[in-house]
Amino acid sequence: MTILTVESISKSFGSFKAVNNISFDVNEGKIFGLLGPNGAGKTTTIRMITNIISPDEGSVSILGNKMDSNQQNLIGYLPEERGLYKKTKVIEQLEYFGRLKGLNKKEANEKAKYWLHKLGAYGWENKKIQELSKGMAQKVQFASSILHNPPFMIFDEPFSGFDPINTELLINVLLELKNEGKTIILSTHQMYQVEKLCDEILMINQGKKVLSGNLREFKRNYGTNHLVIEFSGDKSFLQNIPKEQILDYSDNRAEIKLKNFEQSQEILKMASAVSQISKFEIVEPSLNEIFIDIVEKMNLHSNGGENEKN
Repeated sequence: MTILTVESISKSFGSFKAVNNISFDVNEGKIFGLLGPNGAGKTTTIRMITNIISPDEGSVSILGNKMDSNQQNLIGYLPEERGLYKKTKVIEQLEYFGRLKGLNKKEANEKAKYWLHKLGAYGWENKKIQELSKGMAQKVQFASSILHNPPFMIFDEPFSGFDPINTELLINVLLELKNEGKTIILSTHQMYQVEKLCDEILMINQGKKVLSGNLREFKRNYGTNHLVIEFSGDKSFLQNIPKEQILDYSDNRAEIKLKNFEQSQEILKMASAVSQISKFEIVEPSLNEIFIDIVEKMNLHSNGGENEKN
């Protein structure tokens, strides 16, 4: 079932077109990645979805109903710009946000304590927000966005301020929410997390849709042009490979972007002549590599067009 339908939305601020004719659907029980570089239009898109601002053109629907103030309680939204009252106690803050979303005081209190415990923040109830670290405050903000148990959740840079342990904690929480049938939009710069979590993605750049679809299918279709080689012995063979193709290397491992399949055989021949090979594998490029490649090509084309006009 389709939870969210976005049809041909556009938004301009003065002469600047932040979002240009973007359409996509988000299906029930999926984690949907909304990706793009800084200034691509991600946050503007999210604000139109959540009815914070209205599109100049196009429409947004939740469960088949046009987005309006009545639909907002169906969404749990964690914005990139955090908004907590610094002098308020944690429990009072969470109860307040819960009641804004229709919970009574008792329900809000119970839900707040549940999520504080779930997020490893039990015992913080009477601390003021200004006493918390950035990561601690982030947990409170996250809890406030889903306290009312909405079916549809949007998280904008949710891992910001988290160390690796708390990042892993949040990943597990997101996967649990998905397993409960929740639908999630995840907007983040951390491509590794997108690869771990997302079923489908939409990439936008310069306000336009660049690609969308099933993440696994897209990676398969993009091409298997990365070579991972692990070895022991002399690594001098790497000197015969152009530097721009060597993505990563150490004393016993290298990751290489291939020009073509024939080059992999040349590398194997060079490496095996001086080293003992323990792993030689052609793999899919990471989403991070694909992301950088697509954005760089778009920006180059855009700049080239400007130069032609000039």
